[in-house]
Amino acid sequence: MAFTAFRQCVPASQRKRFRRVRRFFLGCVWHFFFWDILLDRPFLHRFRPPLPPRQIQAARKLRRLALEMGGVLIKLGQFLSIRADILPPEVTSELTNLQDEVPAESAADMIAVIESELGRPLGRIFRDFSRTPLAAASLAQVHRARLFSGETVVVKIQRPAIADIVSADLAAIAIAIRHLKKWKALSRRVDLDWLLREFSDITRRELDFEREARNVRELRERLGPEVRSKVCLPRIYPECSGGRVLTMEDVGFIKISDREALLAAGISPGDVADRLYHIYMRQVFETFFVHVDPHPGNLFVRPLPTPAEKAAGRALFLPGEAVPPTAAGREFHLVFVDFGMMAHTPRRLRAALREYVVAVGTRDAGGIVASYIKAGFLLPGADIPRITALHEELLRTFEGIRAGEFRETGIPRAKDFLFRYRELIREAPFQFQADMLFILRAVGILSGLATHLDLSFDIWEKSIPYAERYAGKALREEALGNLRELARFLPHLSLVPVRMHEMVSLALDGGLTIQTRPAADAPRPERLIAAALHSLAQVVAGAALCLSATGLYLHGAGLPAGALYAVSAILFFRGLRKLSPM
Repeated sequence: MAFTAFRQCVPASQRKRFRRVRRFFLGCVWHFFFWDILLDRPFLHRFRPPLPPRQIQAARKLRRLALEMGGVLIKLGQFLSIRADILPPEVTSELTNLQDEVPAESAADMIAVIESELGRPLGRIFRDFSRTPLAAASLAQVHRARLFSGETVVVKIQRPAIADIVSADLAAIAIAIRHLKKWKALSRRVDLDWLLREFSDITRRELDFEREARNVRELRERLGPEVRSKVCLPRIYPECSGGRVLTMEDVGFIKISDREALLAAGISPGDVADRLYHIYMRQVFETFFVHVDPHPGNLFVRPLPTPAEKAAGRALFLPGEAVPPTAAGREFHLVFVDFGMMAHTPRRLRAALREYVVAVGTRDAGGIVASYIKAGFLLPGADIPRITALHEELLRTFEGIRAGEFRETGIPRAKDFLFRYRELIREAPFQFQADMLFILRAVGILSGLATHLDLSFDIWEKSIPYAERYAGKALREEALGNLRELARFLPHLSLVPVRMHEMVSLALDGGLTIQTRPAADAPRPERLIAAALHSLAQVVAGAALCLSATGLYLHGAGLPAGALYAVSAILFFRGLRKLSPM
């Protein structure tokens, strides 16, 4: 969608909001250009204030504006608040409360949305409806209710006029991106127009609650029985749901970021981090359907009764119910909510991503770069040897550093690393395909969550089982490829004995000749002769193997003979192909 079209999409009622949000984003763009580009020059950077105070000031401005205006700004702040692995604690603490401080709409306005969407009075939909919201998010808020069947449910309701607010915010972001496109180093790596369209589409899809209900069903089917036994996805009640209202099972158990509550219930935060990581690895690399908004407001932990509690008659714990502590360790379900932001792993990138995991798990810098090439992440003309050397140094620099140690240990090493490779990094040889950025966003949030839950979380160690699994899969796929290559030669095997006999007879009689005629722009004759001799050697070796296979066949060794016939055919025809006139 063109930028002018975005401006035209702003409803008249939201034009004042649009101008204010646009002013904020343009200020961010100007701040970036001035401090990080214009003053990033010799003798000028000394006038630039340190980065952390500027980050804190920007975080405070964003937090104040997001709390005041809501909309897309809150989503931006929520993403930054969870990046504890790369941002200083002063910045994340400024934004953390955005998870819980989003101002709520009045109950009367939300009830009006329910009745308008479902077409009947509230009293005919729910037996009881709490006017106090359980949670308020940027696009919707949640209320607890009770069905006439007696089941307790939560009702997710879109904020009034949120569609118009989103249109205004997206138009303001479009204006900022138009200016960011002037920075060629960024626009060369990221298709900003495509990214804006994709972000807009995903944000608007979040406003379609019927689609969100379908996402829950699809994710449940794709996860499979093994993973489904370890997670909890809420049940949807379609008779009480619509495009702007979604009624689902109440699964508001322990918030995943509440380490103290997890420990009090006898649940290991480290086990939670492990399960979260493995389930996301499964989503990205095996089910190819990813929940891309895993911030703490969308993830809970459901405690399960211990064997002793089950024997005493305890079947389950209800949301909000006190869970007795246990020293034996308590099993749990990982609970997902909010399925508005789901993404498919692009088919063309699946193999490359698996190769990347194998290379990271085996510390193979060359394999990492090869996966970049396969995925199309490198610009044409990129210096592959230098990029490979960079990754070798990167693996050595951060080897043994756990996620929780990165700020204290990793950042000083990172500064030294960036200084030594500053020229290559400035060249920006990477181009990131926009359809992967939302999955990468989810991985970034996941990294911060795992660090918060378990400071000893080691992503390298956790990747090894997946590297082994995907390496085995790659070997099987390579073997299948070789079999397909062999199958292409099988129709010619009937001609092999005759052609072999003719070739060997000519060679023994001294009648085998090879004619060479170098072209005007051909390599030197000695190179052509060497290549021809190499090809001839392949033909002769193939003939010898064919004779050996014939001998084995006559003595009843059919299986070894078949294998030798296949190898001899490959060598023979490969040699003939290289000997054919050019």
